[in-house]
Amino acid sequence: MAPRVQDDEARLTRKWLLTYLDSMVASPDREPDIFGAISHPARRRMLDLLVEADRSVNTIAGHFQMSRPAVSQHLRILLDAGLVTEQRHGRERRYHLVPARLGPVRDWLAQYERFWDDRLQRLQKLLSEKSKA
Repeated sequence: MAPRVQDDEARLTRKWLLTYLDSMVASPDREPDIFGAISHPARRRMLDLLVEADRSVNTIAGHFQMSRPAVSQHLRILLDAGLVTEQRHGRERRYHLVPARLGPVRDWLAQYERFWDDRLQRLQKLLSEKSKA
């Protein structure tokens, strides 16, 4: 295969990987897919950046080695999931984290916290019994 054709296929593949599926789009009868939105490491890093402060697309893009349109596409997924809000300031768009929308993730993790807390308490009890013996 010619290099140009390979480059075009690679570009199309990358574009396809970035394009989100219909299942991630919020609709009136379906909750947004919070877990799908945070599944990509770049989007999780974007949320980390927004914990610190509201940021513009260009500021966020400066933290990644991807194109600004790719960053915008990731931000669109976060926006559709309700994890961020967008405000226009002149020609600039600034993004703001909506931490309350991460509630389903917190709730899901809570069950594992309870599991590990229980396991660690049992281990501590076992070790203290063995040290007394």
